[in-house]
Amino acid sequence: MGNPPRLYFIDALRAFAILMMLQGHFISGLLDPVFTNPDNPIYSFWLYCRGFTAPVFFTITGWVFTFLLLRNSEQGWKNPRVKKGLKRTLELLFWGYLLRLNLPMLFNGKINNSFIYPDVLQIIGLSLSFIILLYGFFSFLRRWAGLVFLLVGLVIFICQPLYVDLVLDDWPRFIAGYFSKANKGVFYLFPWLGYVCMGSCIAYLFNPHTEQLWMWGVGFLAMGYWLVFNSSPFLIDLEFFTGIELFRQVAYNNFLFIRLGDVFFLFGGFILANEYLKKGLWTTIGSKTLEIYIVHYFILYGSLFGLGIYKFYKYSWTFPQAILGAIAFMVVCTALVLADGHYRPKLRTFLNEIRAKG
Repeated sequence: MGNPPRLYFIDALRAFAILMMLQGHFISGLLDPVFTNPDNPIYSFWLYCRGFTAPVFFTITGWVFTFLLLRNSEQGWKNPRVKKGLKRTLELLFWGYLLRLNLPMLFNGKINNSFIYPDVLQIIGLSLSFIILLYGFFSFLRRWAGLVFLLVGLVIFICQPLYVDLVLDDWPRFIAGYFSKANKGVFYLFPWLGYVCMGSCIAYLFNPHTEQLWMWGVGFLAMGYWLVFNSSPFLIDLEFFTGIELFRQVAYNNFLFIRLGDVFFLFGGFILANEYLKKGLWTTIGSKTLEIYIVHYFILYGSLFGLGIYKFYKYSWTFPQAILGAIAFMVVCTALVLADGHYRPKLRTFLNEIRAKG
């Protein structure tokens, strides 16, 4: 049996997700509302694509992190990836809150409201901790532990009508924002944790069977098609046979499963193109998603001081300006991170040589 193929598509998917997030934030923040017409096919297409960016990001996060957990020779709580994952959680929480902090207000003895509510980094960080807990407690199930993640993801998706408008007035705002958009969080654990769990389930299925990538690509495309076009009728049938009205409620607002179908379409396409993705910067960009996100936040929103592009040009650009600006924005953010990764080791070596000579 030959060696399994290198999985270039994973880094390519991560790179695609972060670049889509960058352009989505840029255009939505700077585009004049006059141009946000859903009847415009170009804007409508862009809006639809923006809608599956976050599901892709969360699903691939669960897949990659769990995939790395499972590839280690040491399994269970002794897996070194467990400790690394917990450190990553703290790192994401730190940056998530730091990026939303406003220093001028802090120096005046106040905390800006946006600091209170969690964003994507905090949710990803806590999701990694959740993966570690499920992985550790159910590691005795070995490959069958993937079913646990699948069930958790399905429950989160199906119960969405029960928690979507849940208001937790008696809870501290700092905590309540994590549980429902009704508590004004930018991102929240539910339903986004569901996509992370789906990604973890994929890792359990995929990890021991990486040789026939074309079969996985076709399988993802087929599953994506079914979710997009058939999941709603299936949920209605479930309501008919079980009498559980919750299934019908989900079917009538079935964005979670349909977006998962979009994610699977992308997965299938990238997997089939795996051999064509080994050239280019995909691998480097895909491994620098956190750094790129941090840089984009400083440039666009002006973290800490509030002096970013958004402050000066909010909702003021035409559609062509926003598109060209988004392209330049992605290039600049990526180039800064790649340049830092290239020159920082050389600078460190140079400083060490000077220190040694001194």
